[in-house]
Amino acid sequence: MTLQLPDHRSQHWKDALPGLLDQEPSNLVELDCGDWNLNCSDLQQLLQILDGMGCRLRWLCSRHPKTVVSAAALGLNVHLDDAGAQPTPKNEEQNGLLVHRGTLRSGDHLQCDGDVLIYGDVNPGARVSAGGDVMVWGRLRGIAHAGCHGSTKAKIVALHLRPVQLRISNAVARGPEDQPLDGLTEQARLDQGVIVIEPAETRSIR
Repeated sequence: MTLQLPDHRSQHWKDALPGLLDQEPSNLVELDCGDWNLNCSDLQQLLQILDGMGCRLRWLCSRHPKTVVSAAALGLNVHLDDAGAQPTPKNEEQNGLLVHRGTLRSGDHLQCDGDVLIYGDVNPGARVSAGGDVMVWGRLRGIAHAGCHGSTKAKIVALHLRPVQLRISNAVARGPEDQPLDGLTEQARLDQGVIVIEPAETRSIR
């Protein structure tokens, strides 16, 4: 059975989750997060609640792209739930986040002033520039520029982070050449003016 978190306008998920778990006969939980925007810290708290009640998360789904990316950054089994949704344009604004559905191919250049989530790959020869974070639900193999208006707090996160070039604010770096570990989401961020690449942690997605 899949547990459904309540609408975020009616009850906070932290208050509702223990009661939902009491109704679940199995210790393997399937969780529908609905429209909740849960970052990595939120999801870790959710996992702690499950663990405290003797349960484990089998998988979760969400209609909020940032929740999906945060869950992937933690290595959780997750998918974006589009069921029942109306057809959406290739580019759409969701909760202040630009969502692009589809692969960027050679010659494409996607630009936005805030955060961007690409639900697809960024192929070699393609570029993405964002004033905020760049998040790729797929393979990043082109050029990514986060913080293109000067933000040094911006990050680049991808399920497969092997770009031709990374830029954060005014810093530039080449992508790593070694193959990433299976299931390891990585991030690039600035550390004392230098771009570093590391496994995505709880601070990866705001």
